[in-house]
Amino acid sequence: QLQASGGGLVQPGESLTLSCQVSGSIWDFNAIKWHRQVQGKERELVAGFIVAGSVTHVADSVKGRFTIRRDYGNNAACLDMTDLRAEDTAVYYCNADQGQDSYWGQGTLVTVSS
Repeated sequence: QLQASGGGLVQPGESLTLSCQVSGSIWDFNAIKWHRQVQGKERELVAGFIVAGSVTHVADSVKGRFTIRRDYGNNAACLDMTDLRAEDTAVYYCNADQGQDSYWGQGTLVTVSS
């Protein structure tokens, strides 16, 4: 259902864009979110939006650096990450809610290191 891509190794201060492409139409889902998880820690909600609306959420920990945007043409949700820091290193997961069902994509690893 969900295909996450765009992870990689970057240096501190650099930018990266993650893409979460849904199979079918993005309009089939109520909300799409990006989470991240560092090994040994709980999964953290990074950003998300309501598909059929303007509501967008960005976690305080990344506010001002990360932006989530809707890519309706490609049925995707993109996470634009700027000014990356070592503490942003994590596996990033996309998640889409459809009614009471919740779908998860495979994780994509982002490593920020000099």
